[in-house]
Amino acid sequence: MKHFIDFHTDVTIDELDALINTAIDLKAKTKASVPHPILSGKSLGMIFSKSSTRTRVSFEVGMYQLGGQALFLSSDDIQLGRGESIEDTAKVLTRMLDCIMIRTFSHQDIVDLARYGDIPIINGLSDDQHPTQALADLITIKEHKGSLKGLKLAYVGDGNNVANSLLQACAKAGMHISVATPSTHACPQFYVDQALADAKITGSEILITEDPVAAVNDADVVYTDTWTSMGQEDQKAERVKIFSAYRVDKTLMSHAKPDAIFMHCLPAYRGYEVTEDIIDSPCSVVFDEAENRLHAHKAILVHCLANEQ
Repeated sequence: MKHFIDFHTDVTIDELDALINTAIDLKAKTKASVPHPILSGKSLGMIFSKSSTRTRVSFEVGMYQLGGQALFLSSDDIQLGRGESIEDTAKVLTRMLDCIMIRTFSHQDIVDLARYGDIPIINGLSDDQHPTQALADLITIKEHKGSLKGLKLAYVGDGNNVANSLLQACAKAGMHISVATPSTHACPQFYVDQALADAKITGSEILITEDPVAAVNDADVVYTDTWTSMGQEDQKAERVKIFSAYRVDKTLMSHAKPDAIFMHCLPAYRGYEVTEDIIDSPCSVVFDEAENRLHAHKAILVHCLANEQ
């Protein structure tokens, strides 16, 4: 696996299985306090144009546990934030680092880093995709359900980067996925078409709808995300009106299977996209999901740098 930018382009079906199994194995080693300095001597540059709690901590701690070193690079710390081109940044950092994780706004910036650099590039989040989160989600589902293929995940809310990556990840894993969004905030057809292409191979079934009840019906997993992402704060009032019918509450959850789990990538805003009696209930696995970011990121790092060991 050269890069980890999105599931459709960079991860095969076999590689996805390997990533999940690696993450589960590394998690077991972590819990048992078994050292695993697989990436001793390796360095990870972490470029953050968008701030984050979970992404920074999980990659930094993960690289430390793998025996390597992580360097935090905010837009104030590097020349990329002062007008240096992506091409020049990629060529410079490639000569000093073994891997780059970037969390930014423009997805094209990540693609260009991979194009001009010679080291693995990991997409820590863009406006289009959030694949590291989706991998942690699959790991969490497998832990709670025992397997992935044939399960149904229902995503309800904004057709954003998380939804796009879940479409790709579920299709690649052979999971059925239904996505319910307002028509004005649907997932781009480009990502739907990519998921449909993989679904033909894995047997995944994909439903795109405006009806949250239709999406959640008989689901094994119900998933939502914030209605107002970073950079959209000035749209909050408008978005609350648009998405109010997509709130995950007891009524909506009642249409899922009785043993359905609830997921959210966090941060969550109780009373908006999800009610307290769901996110703080026994069916919620949001903190398992958050913890698995650490193990998912470690697995990605290992697989991206495996050829250099």
